[in-house]
This record gives sequence, C-alpha cells and structure tokens, in this order.
Amino acid sequence: MRIGPVPVGEGAPLVLIAGLNVIESERATLDAAEQLQDLALRLGLPLVFKASFDKANRSSLRSFRGPGLDEGLRILARVKRVTGLPTLTDVHDPEQAKAAAGVVDCLQIPAFLCRQTDLIAACAATGLPINIKKGQFMAPLDMRNAVDKARVLGATGVLVTERGTSFGYNNLVVDLRALPSMRAFVPICFDATHAVQHPGAAGDASDGDRRFVAPLARAAVAVGIDALFVEAHADPDRAPCDGPSQITFDALAELLGEVCRIDAAVRSGGGGESL
Repeated sequence: MRIGPVPVGEGAPLVLIAGLNVIESERATLDAAEQLQDLALRLGLPLVFKASFDKANRSSLRSFRGPGLDEGLRILARVKRVTGLPTLTDVHDPEQAKAAAGVVDCLQIPAFLCRQTDLIAACAATGLPINIKKGQFMAPLDMRNAVDKARVLGATGVLVTERGTSFGYNNLVVDLRALPSMRAFVPICFDATHAVQHPGAAGDASDGDRRFVAPLARAAVAVGIDALFVEAHADPDRAPCDGPSQITFDALAELLGEVCRIDAAVRSGGGGESL
C-alpha cells in the first residue's frame, strides 16, 4: 500500500507517522510539521504527518476536541501546500470521510470504532488507504475481519495500528506477539504514544506515562513493524489532550536515531519477519 507517495509494508523502508494529537492552531500545526520534516530528512525516514481535527472519543464533555472538520481540514490543506508532506487524519462518522479524503492522503479509523462497518465502508469508498487502529478490546487475530471488510469494500490499502489492550483498571498492556501475528495478513504500525496511555485515569481525562514511549518503540521495531506512530508536542505538560502520553520533539529526535539503528540491524539480519 501507499500513503501518498510513501510505500508501506512488503519490504518498504520503515515509515514514520508523526504529528500532533489534535490541531490546536494553524501556527502550531505548521511548526510541528516543519520540525518533523527536518528530522525525517536528516534520518532518511519517510514521513506521514498526522493531526486530528476532532477528538470525539473523549473522557469528558470538558475535554478539548479540536477545531472541528472545516477548520481542521483547512489547516491540514495548508500543511500539505507548505511542506508537501502526505497527511493522515481520523474520522469518526461516515459523513466525514468524503470531506477529509478531499484533503488528506490516508483516513484513520479510531480504535473504539474499528468494527463499525458503515464507517469502514465510507472510508473505503473514498479510494484512499485506511489506517485501522486496533481496538483496545480486540484480540490481534480478530482484526483480520476489520481488514477483510476494508479490502472487500474497495480500500486501496489497509494498515493496522497496534496500541495495546485494555484489561480494565485504567491501563493498557502491549503484547508484542500481536505485531508479527497481525503482520502475517496486513502491514503493521505501532503507536508508541497511545500505548502508554492510562485511559480515564485522571478522572475527567486520560493519564499516561511517557517514560515508556521509547522502550516500547524500540521493542516494536526490533520485533518488526512497517510504520511507527508517535505524537509529539512542544510542551507536552501543557498539551490540551493526552499530554502525559506525548514526548517533546527533542526526545523524539533521540528516539528516532535509536529506532533507525535498530531497524537497520533487524533488516540486515533478516529479523522482524512475518509468521
């Protein structure tokens, strides 16, 4: 599959999907895209810029959701014009798919909605590739059904993103066996920032522990993945959404240097193969 000009899977280079959890302003979004572009160019990593125009799956009515569909897509279109980067955003209902597809290069289906057939059908009908985030409640091999839905309904490419499994009590657990298990039937991305989330643990918001972003990312690349998903922020402690799970751009630069070395070692040694 391809996201814009970027090949994903089937032996293609590791892809970085990175950006902001949610669009806060046009300036902040452009700054993030330009910083990530510079970093990816230095490391030789293909980059897809990600930002959400609406975070509908929030813990509380008081949670920040973003600028909404129209303004968010306007900002993402500006990012594409200025940087030339392929872009990805998530949609939460079928009516958003066509509008988003007029701007971005890949549509993302949120984890909570990964079984919603009408949403998958609307995204597939746009002709864009789809990134389906594995539900926190889903066994890895059960994602085959979601992938099959998308393919039968005409998706030009399907990517599945692992972000951990919930066993209750405000925590997620990453079982690295899930990566090669799912990679046997679909290209796989690992979401290193949402994997460290503590859903609902802050009362009216999710908490998280960014200390584990780097070790989980390193482990996932060592096991073998096709894309790495990381959200960064200039000041994560002040981020209006999922700040505890995000890392700074400096921390991301250090992590990606490590990731590139691990990926090179895995590929040269023949590791990270599908089951």
